[in-house]
This record gives sequence, C-alpha cells and structure tokens, in this order.
Amino acid sequence: MKKHTKTIIAVIIGVTILIGGVWMINETSYPDVPAFDDHFTRKFLNKDKKVDGGFYEFKSKTGQYTMWFPEEYQNIHKDASDYVKDDTYYEFLKASNNSHDGYKGYIDIELSEKKTNKEKIYVEGLFKNCFYINDPQKLQTDTTRIYYDSAYIYFKGTDKRVITDFNKRTPSTYAGYIADKNSERVIEFYFDSTEQLSEKSAEEREEWIIKILKSITFKTE
Repeated sequence: MKKHTKTIIAVIIGVTILIGGVWMINETSYPDVPAFDDHFTRKFLNKDKKVDGGFYEFKSKTGQYTMWFPEEYQNIHKDASDYVKDDTYYEFLKASNNSHDGYKGYIDIELSEKKTNKEKIYVEGLFKNCFYINDPQKLQTDTTRIYYDSAYIYFKGTDKRVITDFNKRTPSTYAGYIADKNSERVIEFYFDSTEQLSEKSAEEREEWIIKILKSITFKTE
C-alpha cells in the first residue's frame, strides 16, 4: 500500500514538473514586452509579426480588421464594459500603457457600421463634440478614408476647455474616424494622455498616432 502511494505521489510530481516546464517554454516564446505580459491582450496579437518598431499586428475578435498595436500597451479588462463584442460588426476596447514615470496614455477603439452617405454628418458630429471644429485633417490609404485631429483639453469645473493653439499647449487628446472604402464599416479612435510634451515630442507622438490610424486594414469582403 505504501509503495502504491509513493508511486502515485511520484507520478503527480512528475506531471506537475512536466506541466510547469511546458508552461515555462510557452511563456518564454512570447516577446518580452508589456503587451504580451497580459494574457488577455496577447490573444489579439501575432507574436511572430512585429510590423514596425514598437508595434505588433493586432487582429480584432470580429475578424473585421487588423491594425498596429503598441507593444507597451495592454487591453483593459477589469470590467465588462472595458471590452465589448456584439456579433460580427461591433467591438469596443480600451487599452493603456504601464508608464513608470507616472504618466498614462489611453486608447479607445470602437468598430461599428455607419451609413456611407451620412459620413460627413458623422465626421462633423464627432469632431465638433471633441474639439469644437467642423473640418478635421484628412488622410487616405488605398482602402480607407481617415479623418483626425487633436487638441489640449481640460475642465474648469464642469466647463470643457479646448486649446487648439499648440504654441500655448501641446495636444493631450486625439480623435480619428477611419472609414472603409469598400463597406460601411468604420472605426472611431481616441487617444488621451496625462503627459505634457515638448513641441518635438508632440510631433513624434502625432507621427505615432498617424502610424496607427494608417495601419488599420479592414477585411476584404
């Protein structure tokens, strides 16, 4: 009986060591960056496809689009409202970085479908609500139309203040509207940061934002 018990214990220990070894091998196969440290975030990322310095390929769980995802960011998933997927054509996610200097950056991405013939109305509404402007900056790729702009936003009491004169304050908030040229799929993109940047650093961040916006590629239908 004692011999049988010892055998069972030995088998359990052996299996535990084996499982632990497999887990360790699996963990070390992921890039050593914050995005892959989070088990939820890594489900969206292609560890074998570092598309550009500091970015990995992100694939929506709807299967409707891919984009470049910054390696220092992680999807937020503390509450049910942090990540929402409804069927095939709606998805909302939030992500933030783990900055060691106390500053935080936040990204919101919302996939939905909107009528193409009302695009001008949607775009004007978004940027008027965010920045009190009607005519955002525009970009195009082969497959998307991109509208974006930025401003420094703060609140005085409940009064929202928007500064678009970057000689006074560099931008803290960016908004983007990315429309698929071949369907009614759109993505609304928001970035917000608590960090006050120098003019040069602000230019670098805008380039970083534009890289993300231009990387969004909708699934070919």
